[in-house]
Amino acid sequence: MPALNHNDLSIYVHWPFCLAKCPYCDFNSHVHDRVNEAEMAEALLSEIDHYAGLVGRRDVKSIFFGGGTPSLMSASTVEKVINRIEHNFHTTNDIEITLEANPTSVEAGKFKDFSLAGINRVSIGIQALNNHDLKALGREHDVDEALGAIELSQKCFKRSNFDLIYARMGQEVSEWEKELKRAIGMANGHLSLYQLTIEQGTPFYGQWRQGKLIIPDEDTSAEMYELTNDICSENGYSAYEVSNYAKEAQESRHNLTYWNYRDYLGIGAGAHGRITYGGNTYATMQNKKPETWLKAVKDKGHATKEQVHLSQKEMAEEMIMMGLRLTSGIHTDHFRNRIGAELNDFIEMDQVEMLIAQGFFEPNYPDRLQLSKKGRPLLNQILGQILV
Repeated sequence: MPALNHNDLSIYVHWPFCLAKCPYCDFNSHVHDRVNEAEMAEALLSEIDHYAGLVGRRDVKSIFFGGGTPSLMSASTVEKVINRIEHNFHTTNDIEITLEANPTSVEAGKFKDFSLAGINRVSIGIQALNNHDLKALGREHDVDEALGAIELSQKCFKRSNFDLIYARMGQEVSEWEKELKRAIGMANGHLSLYQLTIEQGTPFYGQWRQGKLIIPDEDTSAEMYELTNDICSENGYSAYEVSNYAKEAQESRHNLTYWNYRDYLGIGAGAHGRITYGGNTYATMQNKKPETWLKAVKDKGHATKEQVHLSQKEMAEEMIMMGLRLTSGIHTDHFRNRIGAELNDFIEMDQVEMLIAQGFFEPNYPDRLQLSKKGRPLLNQILGQILV
C-alpha cells in the first residue's frame, strides 16, 4: 500500500465560460458574447500568488484546467498560468497537467498549441456517439467532430480521456452496449462514463418534472451500470472509481487527489479548494459570477468568498464520502494519518458489520473500508446508514 504524502498539492483552475449552456449541466458555467481574456488571465495569476503566500512552496503533483470550457482559452493564457504555478511552487518531474476540452473544430485545432504550452493530458467532453443524442444533450459538436478530436488528441498528448453519458433519454441497454464497445476501441487508457443525472435548477430538471423528459428506470440504469463494468473489465479498463475506468497506471492523478482527500487549491470563479496550513484544514470557495470574481481579485488580490475552518468530524465525513467512491476504498492507516483519529470513531460499526454480512462491503475491515461490486451503486444510501 503506497503512503500518501499530505504535503503534496494539486491545483484546480476554473475557466467559467462556455459556447452554450448544456441543459443537464449544473456546473458554474456562463455564456458571454465577449470575454476579456487578458484581464481574466491576470486575475488567475493573482489568485495563484495569494494562495502560494498562504500554503507555502509545496510540491504540486497535478494541475487541472476545468470549467466551463477551458479549451476556449488561448494557449498563451494556459502557459502563463502554468509558469506562475512553477514560479510559486515546486512542480515534480512527472506532474500531470490536464485540460478539459470540447470537440468542436475550433478548439480541437488548438491541441498542438496546448501541448507546447505544457498540457500533457486532455479530457474531452464527447458525451454521446450519435448525432440525435448529441443534439438532445445540447452539445455543439457532431459525431464526426468528436471522432476527429479523439484522434487528434492522441497524436498531440501522451495521455487522454473522453467522457460519455449513458442512461440517456430513451436509450436501450443494447444501444449503450454497442456505443461503449465502439468507445473502448478508440480509447487511450482512460474513460469517464457517467449515468445521466437530473440536477435541480437545470432545464432538464424542469422538463423531467413536467413529464416531458423520460430517462431509463432504475432497473434499466442498474443493468447499464453492470454492463459498463463488465465490458470495461473485459477490455482491461478497471473501475478505479464509481464513474472512471482506466488501464494500469492511467488513472487521473488529479481526481485521485479529491478521492484520497489530499489538499488542492481552487483558483478561478466558483472554484472550491481544501487547503491545510497553520495546523488547520480549510474549505475555500471563490466568488461564482465571473464579474464579481474579477472585481474582487482586482480589489484585494483574490476572490475567496468563503474560507471555513473544518472540524475533525467534518473532515472525517468528507474523507469517508470521497474515499468510498474509490473501488479500493479507504485505507484505515491513511485515514488515521489524515484525520488524526480512527475511522471507526466516525462510522456506525453495527451497520458496517451488517452490510459486510450482506455483501455490500468487502470483508477486509479494519485494514480498509471498501464497498463491494454489489454495494458501489448504492453508495449514497449506504453513506446515510453508516455515518455517525
